[in-house]
Amino acid sequence: MNHDPQFDAAVIGGGLAGLSFSILLARAGFSVILFEKEKYPFNKVCGEYISLESLEFLKTLGIDADILQLPRISHLIVSAPNGKMLQQDLVPGGIGISRYRLDHLLMQEAVAAGVSVQQQVKVTDIQFSEEKFTIQTTNRNTIQSKIAIGAFGKKSNIDIQWKRPFSFAEKNKINNYIGIKYHIKTNFPLDTIALHNFENGYCGLTKIEGDLYNLCYMTTAENLQKWKGDIHLMEKNILCRNPHLKAIFENSQFVNKKPVAISQISFDKKTQVENHVLLTGDAAGMITPLCGNGMSIALHSARISATLALEFLEQKISRVKMEESYQAQWQQAFSKRLKTGRRLQAFFGSRILSDFLITILTPFPPLVKYFIRKSHGKSF
Repeated sequence: MNHDPQFDAAVIGGGLAGLSFSILLARAGFSVILFEKEKYPFNKVCGEYISLESLEFLKTLGIDADILQLPRISHLIVSAPNGKMLQQDLVPGGIGISRYRLDHLLMQEAVAAGVSVQQQVKVTDIQFSEEKFTIQTTNRNTIQSKIAIGAFGKKSNIDIQWKRPFSFAEKNKINNYIGIKYHIKTNFPLDTIALHNFENGYCGLTKIEGDLYNLCYMTTAENLQKWKGDIHLMEKNILCRNPHLKAIFENSQFVNKKPVAISQISFDKKTQVENHVLLTGDAAGMITPLCGNGMSIALHSARISATLALEFLEQKISRVKMEESYQAQWQQAFSKRLKTGRRLQAFFGSRILSDFLITILTPFPPLVKYFIRKSHGKSF
Protein backbone atom coordinates (compact mmCIF):
# COMPACT_ATOMS: atom_id res chain seq x y z
CA MET A 1 0.00 0.00 0.00
CA ASN A 2 1.19 3.49 -0.87
CA HIS A 3 0.59 6.06 1.86
CA ASP A 4 -0.29 9.71 1.46
CA PRO A 5 1.58 11.06 -1.58
CA GLN A 6 0.97 14.83 -1.75
CA PHE A 7 -0.66 16.72 -4.64
CA ASP A 8 -1.85 20.26 -5.09
CA ALA A 9 -5.12 19.05 -6.62
CA ALA A 10 -7.02 15.77 -6.80
CA VAL A 11 -9.71 15.35 -9.45
CA ILE A 12 -12.35 12.66 -9.12
CA GLY A 13 -13.74 11.86 -12.56
CA GLY A 14 -12.09 12.04 -15.97
CA GLY A 15 -14.80 13.46 -18.21
CA LEU A 16 -14.82 16.87 -19.88
CA ALA A 17 -14.86 18.91 -16.68
CA GLY A 18 -12.28 16.87 -14.79
CA LEU A 19 -9.82 16.64 -17.66
CA SER A 20 -10.13 20.33 -18.56
CA PHE A 21 -9.57 21.41 -14.96
CA SER A 22 -6.55 19.11 -14.70
CA ILE A 23 -4.94 20.45 -17.87
CA LEU A 24 -5.28 24.07 -16.76
CA LEU A 25 -3.76 23.48 -13.32
CA ALA A 26 -0.95 21.24 -14.55
CA ARG A 27 0.05 23.74 -17.22
CA ALA A 28 0.26 26.38 -14.48
CA GLY A 29 2.88 24.25 -12.74
CA PHE A 30 0.82 22.54 -10.04
CA SER A 31 0.79 18.82 -9.27
CA VAL A 32 -2.49 17.14 -10.21
CA ILE A 33 -3.78 13.59 -9.87
CA LEU A 34 -6.95 12.48 -11.67
CA PHE A 35 -8.97 9.34 -10.97
CA GLU A 36 -11.14 7.74 -13.67
CA LYS A 37 -13.00 4.50 -13.01
CA GLU A 38 -12.98 3.49 -16.71
CA LYS A 39 -10.14 2.92 -19.17
CA TYR A 40 -9.70 5.38 -22.06
CA PRO A 41 -11.04 5.46 -24.69
CA PHE A 42 -14.60 4.50 -23.76
CA ASN A 43 -18.15 5.39 -24.74
CA LYS A 44 -20.64 7.13 -22.47
CA VAL A 45 -24.23 8.32 -22.79
CA CYS A 46 -24.07 11.82 -24.28
CA GLY A 47 -25.59 13.80 -27.15
CA GLU A 48 -22.04 14.48 -28.41
CA TYR A 49 -22.84 18.00 -29.61
CA ILE A 50 -20.82 21.01 -28.42
CA SER A 51 -22.14 24.52 -29.02
CA LEU A 52 -19.77 27.00 -30.65
CA GLU A 53 -19.42 28.98 -27.42
CA SER A 54 -16.83 26.36 -26.35
CA LEU A 55 -14.61 26.27 -29.43
CA GLU A 56 -12.03 28.85 -28.37
CA PHE A 57 -11.68 27.25 -24.95
CA LEU A 58 -11.21 23.83 -26.55
CA LYS A 59 -8.41 25.29 -28.68
CA THR A 60 -6.61 26.42 -25.54
CA LEU A 61 -6.82 22.83 -24.33
CA GLY A 62 -5.32 21.54 -27.58
CA ILE A 63 -8.52 20.49 -29.37
CA ASP A 64 -8.97 22.32 -32.69
CA ALA A 65 -12.25 21.50 -34.44
CA ASP A 66 -10.93 22.70 -37.80
CA ILE A 67 -7.78 20.58 -37.67
CA LEU A 68 -9.84 17.58 -36.58
CA GLN A 69 -12.29 18.30 -39.45
CA LEU A 70 -15.30 17.96 -37.19
CA PRO A 71 -18.78 18.44 -38.67
CA ARG A 72 -20.35 21.87 -38.16
CA ILE A 73 -24.00 21.78 -37.09
CA SER A 74 -26.05 24.79 -38.17
CA HIS A 75 -29.61 23.52 -38.62
CA LEU A 76 -32.24 22.19 -36.20
CA ILE A 77 -35.18 19.84 -36.77
CA VAL A 78 -37.74 19.12 -34.05
CA SER A 79 -40.62 16.69 -34.49
CA ALA A 80 -43.68 15.85 -32.40
CA PRO A 81 -44.63 12.20 -31.76
CA ASN A 82 -47.13 12.38 -34.64
CA GLY A 83 -44.40 13.47 -37.06
CA LYS A 84 -45.25 17.17 -37.27
CA MET A 85 -41.95 18.96 -37.77
CA LEU A 86 -40.31 22.33 -37.10
CA GLN A 87 -37.12 23.45 -38.88
CA GLN A 88 -34.86 26.31 -37.84
CA ASP A 89 -31.36 27.66 -38.40
CA LEU A 90 -29.35 26.91 -35.28
CA VAL A 91 -27.55 29.92 -33.82
CA PRO A 92 -24.81 29.81 -32.67
CA GLY A 93 -24.64 26.19 -33.84
CA GLY A 94 -22.00 23.69 -32.87
CA ILE A 95 -19.82 20.71 -33.71
CA GLY A 96 -20.24 16.97 -33.37
CA ILE A 97 -17.61 14.71 -31.78
CA SER A 98 -17.90 11.46 -29.84
CA ARG A 99 -16.95 11.33 -26.18
CA TYR A 100 -14.94 8.22 -27.08
CA ARG A 101 -12.64 10.46 -29.12
CA LEU A 102 -12.82 13.78 -27.27
CA ASP A 103 -12.22 12.44 -23.77
CA HIS A 104 -9.29 10.38 -25.05
CA LEU A 105 -7.75 13.44 -26.74
CA LEU A 106 -8.14 15.48 -23.56
CA MET A 107 -6.62 12.67 -21.51
CA GLN A 108 -3.57 12.72 -23.78
CA GLU A 109 -3.29 16.49 -23.32
CA ALA A 110 -3.55 16.02 -19.55
CA VAL A 111 -0.75 13.44 -19.50
CA ALA A 112 1.40 15.70 -21.69
CA ALA A 113 0.82 18.54 -19.21
CA GLY A 114 2.04 16.37 -16.34
CA VAL A 115 -1.24 15.15 -14.81
CA SER A 116 -1.00 11.78 -13.06
CA VAL A 117 -3.98 10.05 -14.71
CA GLN A 118 -5.11 6.98 -12.75
CA GLN A 119 -7.35 4.82 -14.95
CA GLN A 120 -9.67 2.07 -13.73
CA VAL A 121 -9.44 3.48 -10.21
CA LYS A 122 -12.54 4.42 -8.24
CA VAL A 123 -12.52 6.84 -5.32
CA THR A 124 -14.20 5.33 -2.27
CA ASP A 125 -13.81 8.10 0.29
CA ILE A 126 -12.95 11.81 0.51
CA GLN A 127 -12.20 13.38 3.88
CA PHE A 128 -11.26 16.98 4.70
CA SER A 129 -9.30 17.85 7.83
CA GLU A 130 -6.69 20.42 8.81
CA GLU A 131 -6.81 22.15 5.43
CA LYS A 132 -6.11 19.04 3.36
CA PHE A 133 -8.03 16.24 1.69
CA THR A 134 -7.37 12.56 2.24
CA ILE A 135 -8.65 10.41 -0.62
CA GLN A 136 -8.94 6.63 -0.64
CA THR A 137 -9.35 4.47 -3.73
CA THR A 138 -10.23 0.95 -4.80
CA ASN A 139 -6.58 0.09 -5.50
CA ARG A 140 -5.92 0.58 -1.75
CA ASN A 141 -4.00 3.80 -2.24
CA THR A 142 -4.37 6.91 -0.10
CA ILE A 143 -3.35 10.35 -1.33
CA GLN A 144 -3.55 13.84 0.07
CA SER A 145 -4.21 17.13 -1.72
CA LYS A 146 -4.74 20.81 -1.02
CA ILE A 147 -7.90 20.99 -3.13
CA ALA A 148 -10.32 18.39 -4.49
CA ILE A 149 -12.61 18.56 -7.52
CA GLY A 150 -15.70 16.39 -7.89
CA ALA A 151 -16.19 15.76 -11.60
CA PHE A 152 -17.84 12.38 -11.23
CA GLY A 153 -20.81 13.00 -13.52
CA LYS A 154 -24.53 12.43 -13.23
CA LYS A 155 -24.42 10.02 -10.31
CA SER A 156 -21.76 8.53 -8.08
CA ASN A 157 -21.16 6.48 -4.98
CA ILE A 158 -19.81 9.72 -3.49
CA ASP A 159 -23.25 11.35 -3.91
CA ILE A 160 -24.75 8.55 -1.82
CA GLN A 161 -21.98 8.74 0.74
CA TRP A 162 -22.48 12.47 1.16
CA LYS A 163 -26.27 12.00 1.29
CA ARG A 164 -26.83 14.65 -1.35
CA PRO A 165 -30.60 15.33 -1.40
CA PHE A 166 -31.19 14.57 -5.10
CA SER A 167 -29.85 11.03 -4.54
CA PHE A 168 -32.65 10.27 -2.07
CA ALA A 169 -35.48 12.34 -3.57
CA GLU A 170 -38.76 10.59 -4.24
CA LYS A 171 -38.92 9.51 -7.88
CA ASN A 172 -40.77 12.04 -10.00
CA LYS A 173 -40.92 13.44 -13.54
CA ILE A 174 -37.55 15.19 -13.37
CA ASN A 175 -35.32 12.73 -11.52
CA ASN A 176 -35.96 9.21 -12.83
CA TYR A 177 -34.84 9.11 -16.45
CA ILE A 178 -32.78 6.61 -18.39
CA GLY A 179 -30.41 7.49 -21.23
CA ILE A 180 -29.59 5.25 -24.20
CA LYS A 181 -26.95 5.87 -26.88
CA TYR A 182 -25.94 4.23 -30.16
CA HIS A 183 -23.46 5.07 -32.88
CA ILE A 184 -25.02 4.48 -36.28
CA LYS A 185 -24.42 4.95 -39.98
CA THR A 186 -27.36 6.54 -41.75
CA ASN A 187 -28.46 8.97 -44.44
CA PHE A 188 -28.97 12.36 -42.81
CA PRO A 189 -27.75 15.93 -43.51
CA LEU A 190 -24.27 16.56 -42.13
CA ASP A 191 -25.12 20.04 -40.82
CA THR A 192 -28.34 19.15 -38.99
CA ILE A 193 -29.24 18.07 -35.49
CA ALA A 194 -32.64 16.44 -35.02
CA LEU A 195 -34.76 16.18 -31.88
CA HIS A 196 -37.60 13.67 -32.28
CA ASN A 197 -40.23 13.38 -29.57
CA PHE A 198 -42.04 10.25 -28.51
CA GLU A 199 -44.28 9.35 -25.58
CA ASN A 200 -42.43 10.30 -22.38
CA GLY A 201 -39.13 10.99 -24.09
CA TYR A 202 -37.11 12.45 -26.95
CA CYS A 203 -34.30 11.28 -29.20
CA GLY A 204 -31.46 13.28 -30.74
CA LEU A 205 -29.54 12.56 -33.93
CA THR A 206 -26.36 14.38 -34.95
CA LYS A 207 -23.26 13.85 -37.09
CA ILE A 208 -19.99 13.10 -35.31
CA GLU A 209 -16.57 12.20 -36.70
CA GLY A 210 -15.93 9.86 -39.64
CA ASP A 211 -19.05 8.30 -41.11
CA LEU A 212 -20.80 7.99 -37.76
CA TYR A 213 -23.89 9.60 -36.25
CA ASN A 214 -24.87 9.79 -32.60
CA LEU A 215 -28.36 8.49 -31.80
CA CYS A 216 -29.15 9.22 -28.17
CA TYR A 217 -32.47 9.27 -26.38
CA MET A 218 -33.85 9.86 -22.94
CA THR A 219 -37.05 8.49 -21.50
CA THR A 220 -38.64 7.67 -18.18
CA ALA A 221 -37.77 4.52 -16.28
CA GLU A 222 -41.50 3.80 -16.33
CA ASN A 223 -41.46 3.58 -20.12
CA LEU A 224 -38.84 0.83 -19.99
CA GLN A 225 -40.66 -0.97 -17.20
CA LYS A 226 -43.76 -1.24 -19.41
CA TRP A 227 -41.71 -3.49 -21.70
CA LYS A 228 -40.12 -5.48 -18.86
CA GLY A 229 -36.71 -3.89 -19.32
CA ASP A 230 -36.41 -4.84 -23.00
CA ILE A 231 -34.85 -1.80 -24.69
CA HIS A 232 -35.47 -3.01 -28.25
CA LEU A 233 -39.14 -3.77 -27.56
CA MET A 234 -39.57 -0.29 -26.09
CA GLU A 235 -37.93 1.24 -29.17
CA LYS A 236 -40.17 -0.71 -31.52
CA ASN A 237 -43.41 -0.06 -29.67
CA ILE A 238 -42.92 3.48 -28.33
CA LEU A 239 -40.14 5.37 -30.12
CA CYS A 240 -41.11 4.11 -33.58
CA ARG A 241 -44.60 5.54 -33.29
CA ASN A 242 -42.87 8.72 -34.42
CA PRO A 243 -42.50 8.16 -38.19
CA HIS A 244 -39.13 9.92 -38.29
CA LEU A 245 -37.71 7.65 -35.60
CA LYS A 246 -39.21 4.60 -37.29
CA ALA A 247 -37.35 5.49 -40.48
CA ILE A 248 -34.08 5.94 -38.58
CA PHE A 249 -34.34 2.64 -36.72
CA GLU A 250 -35.37 0.71 -39.84
CA ASN A 251 -32.92 2.25 -42.33
CA SER A 252 -29.71 2.72 -40.34
CA GLN A 253 -26.75 0.49 -39.62
CA PHE A 254 -26.19 0.17 -35.88
CA VAL A 255 -22.45 0.00 -35.23
CA ASN A 256 -22.96 -1.24 -31.68
CA LYS A 257 -25.99 -3.53 -31.37
CA LYS A 258 -25.90 -3.19 -27.60
CA PRO A 259 -26.36 0.44 -26.56
CA VAL A 260 -24.59 2.38 -23.86
CA ALA A 261 -27.10 3.03 -21.08
CA ILE A 262 -27.43 4.94 -17.83
CA SER A 263 -30.28 5.05 -15.32
CA GLN A 264 -31.54 7.29 -12.53
CA ILE A 265 -30.72 10.54 -14.32
CA SER A 266 -31.85 13.51 -12.25
CA PHE A 267 -32.43 17.14 -13.20
CA ASP A 268 -33.07 18.18 -9.61
CA LYS A 269 -31.10 21.15 -8.31
CA LYS A 270 -27.67 20.32 -6.91
CA THR A 271 -25.08 22.05 -4.79
CA GLN A 272 -21.78 23.23 -6.27
CA VAL A 273 -19.67 22.68 -3.14
CA GLU A 274 -19.86 19.71 -0.77
CA ASN A 275 -17.47 19.13 2.14
CA HIS A 276 -15.11 21.74 0.62
CA VAL A 277 -14.98 19.83 -2.69
CA LEU A 278 -15.70 21.98 -5.77
CA LEU A 279 -18.20 20.18 -8.02
CA THR A 280 -18.04 20.62 -11.78
CA GLY A 281 -19.89 19.38 -14.84
CA ASP A 282 -22.96 17.19 -14.26
CA ALA A 283 -21.98 16.70 -10.61
CA ALA A 284 -22.86 20.38 -10.03
CA GLY A 285 -26.05 20.47 -12.08
CA MET A 286 -27.51 19.08 -15.29
CA ILE A 287 -29.27 20.92 -18.09
CA THR A 288 -31.88 18.87 -19.92
CA PRO A 289 -30.34 17.20 -23.01
CA LEU A 290 -32.90 18.77 -25.35
CA CYS A 291 -31.04 22.07 -24.89
CA GLY A 292 -27.85 20.57 -26.34
CA ASN A 293 -25.65 22.54 -23.96
CA GLY A 294 -24.44 20.05 -21.36
CA MET A 295 -20.94 19.57 -22.79
CA SER A 296 -20.33 23.32 -22.96
CA ILE A 297 -21.51 23.79 -19.38
CA ALA A 298 -19.07 21.08 -18.25
CA LEU A 299 -16.19 22.81 -20.02
CA HIS A 300 -17.17 26.27 -18.79
CA SER A 301 -17.58 25.12 -15.18
CA ALA A 302 -14.07 23.63 -15.36
CA ARG A 303 -12.67 26.96 -16.46
CA ILE A 304 -14.42 28.82 -13.64
CA SER A 305 -13.28 26.34 -10.98
CA ALA A 306 -9.71 26.19 -12.33
CA THR A 307 -9.36 29.98 -12.35
CA LEU A 308 -10.39 30.18 -8.69
CA ALA A 309 -8.33 27.12 -7.70
CA LEU A 310 -5.23 28.76 -9.17
CA GLU A 311 -5.87 31.90 -7.16
CA PHE A 312 -6.20 29.79 -4.01
CA LEU A 313 -3.05 27.76 -4.67
CA GLU A 314 -1.17 30.98 -5.39
CA GLN A 315 -2.41 32.22 -1.98
CA LYS A 316 -4.29 35.15 -3.51
CA ILE A 317 -7.64 34.12 -1.97
CA SER A 318 -8.74 32.00 0.98
CA ARG A 319 -10.52 28.67 0.75
CA VAL A 320 -13.75 30.30 1.93
CA LYS A 321 -13.44 32.95 -0.78
CA MET A 322 -12.72 30.30 -3.43
CA GLU A 323 -15.80 28.29 -2.47
CA GLU A 324 -18.12 31.29 -2.19
CA SER A 325 -16.91 32.77 -5.48
CA TYR A 326 -17.27 29.46 -7.29
CA GLN A 327 -20.86 29.01 -6.16
CA ALA A 328 -21.74 32.59 -7.09
CA GLN A 329 -20.08 32.44 -10.52
CA TRP A 330 -21.59 29.04 -11.29
CA GLN A 331 -25.08 30.30 -10.44
CA GLN A 332 -24.60 33.44 -12.50
CA ALA A 333 -23.37 31.49 -15.52
CA PHE A 334 -25.74 28.51 -15.53
CA SER A 335 -28.77 28.74 -13.22
CA LYS A 336 -31.02 30.54 -15.72
CA ARG A 337 -30.05 28.09 -18.46
CA LEU A 338 -30.91 25.11 -16.29
CA LYS A 339 -34.23 26.71 -15.34
CA THR A 340 -35.05 27.27 -19.03
CA GLY A 341 -34.22 23.63 -19.72
CA ARG A 342 -36.52 22.36 -16.98
CA ARG A 343 -39.37 24.51 -18.31
CA LEU A 344 -38.89 23.31 -21.89
CA GLN A 345 -38.69 19.73 -20.64
CA ALA A 346 -42.31 19.95 -19.51
CA PHE A 347 -43.41 20.33 -23.15
CA PHE A 348 -41.33 17.53 -24.63
CA GLY A 349 -42.18 13.86 -24.35
CA SER A 350 -45.89 14.65 -24.14
CA ARG A 351 -47.84 13.89 -27.31
CA ILE A 352 -50.26 16.74 -26.70
CA LEU A 353 -47.87 19.39 -25.37
CA SER A 354 -45.03 18.79 -27.86
CA ASP A 355 -47.48 18.88 -30.76
CA PHE A 356 -48.93 22.11 -29.35
CA LEU A 357 -45.50 23.71 -28.88
CA ILE A 358 -44.32 22.87 -32.39
CA THR A 359 -47.60 24.13 -33.84
CA ILE A 360 -47.34 27.53 -32.16
CA LEU A 361 -43.58 27.94 -32.70
CA THR A 362 -43.41 27.04 -36.40
CA PRO A 363 -44.82 30.38 -37.67
CA PHE A 364 -42.54 32.38 -35.31
CA PRO A 365 -38.83 31.68 -35.95
CA PRO A 366 -37.72 34.55 -33.65
CA LEU A 367 -39.43 32.80 -30.75
CA VAL A 368 -37.52 29.59 -31.48
CA LYS A 369 -34.26 31.58 -31.60
CA TYR A 370 -35.17 33.13 -28.25
CA PHE A 371 -35.48 29.72 -26.56
CA ILE A 372 -32.20 28.57 -28.12
CA ARG A 373 -30.44 31.72 -26.93
CA LYS A 374 -31.86 31.33 -23.40
CA SER A 375 -30.39 27.84 -23.10
CA HIS A 376 -26.92 28.83 -24.38
CA GLY A 377 -24.18 31.18 -23.25
CA LYS A 378 -21.46 33.38 -24.69
CA SER A 379 -17.95 32.30 -25.66
CA PHE A 380 -15.69 31.87 -22.65
